[in-house]
Amino acid sequence: MKGLFKIIIAFFFVLLMMLTGAMIYRYFDNKDEEAKMEYNSDLIQNQFKNVSKLIVTEAKFSQVMTYEDQQKYLMDLVSFKKKAVVIINADATVSYDMSQIAYELDEVNKVVRITNLPKEEIKLYPEIKLYDVEQSKFNPFQGEDYNKINTKVKEDLLRKIEGSTLKANAQNRLITELSKILIVTQSLGWKLEYQDTVIDSEMDFNTKVLF
Repeated sequence: MKGLFKIIIAFFFVLLMMLTGAMIYRYFDNKDEEAKMEYNSDLIQNQFKNVSKLIVTEAKFSQVMTYEDQQKYLMDLVSFKKKAVVIINADATVSYDMSQIAYELDEVNKVVRITNLPKEEIKLYPEIKLYDVEQSKFNPFQGEDYNKINTKVKEDLLRKIEGSTLKANAQNRLITELSKILIVTQSLGWKLEYQDTVIDSEMDFNTKVLF
C-alpha cells in the first residue's frame, strides 16, 4: 500500500513538474515572441526613417519666344508697338518630401499600412533675357510686360515638363525608395498596404499607387 502511495505521489510530482515546465516555457516563449515582434517593428520604423529624405530630380530647359504688344489710339489710326526676343534658360525640379509619409503598424496581423504619400512638387527657376528690344516712349516696357512674359514662360515650361521624362524619372526614384520598405516588410513576413490595397511587388506601386 505504501508502495502504491509513493507511486501516486511520484506521478503527481512528475505531472506538476511537467505543468510547471510547460507554463515556464509558454511564459518565455511569449516573451520571445513579444521581443521578436518589437524587434521587427523597430526594423520597419528604422526603414521609414531611412527613406525620410527629399527626392529631387532636375532638368534644364531652353526656349526662345517673341513678345509683342501694341497700343492703339485715335480709333486705331495711330499705334505704338513694342517687341522683344525672349531667351529662356530654366532649371526645373520635381521633388517628393519623403518625410510626409504616414503609416500605421498592425503588429497583431503583421501589416504595415501606408496612409499618406507625398505629392509631387514642381519648381521652376527661369532665367529670362530680352534681346532686340523695340519700344516707344508712348509704349515702353513696364513691369506688367515682364509679369506677362514670366507667366507665359512658366506655362510653356510646365507643358514641356509634362511632355518630358522628368516626372517619370522622379516617380521612378519615389518607387525605388518605397521598394526598400517593401523588401524589409516582406523579409520579416509582414504585408504592406496602401489605402486598403496590398502591395506585393515593385510593379504594384506603378499600377496601384501611382496610376
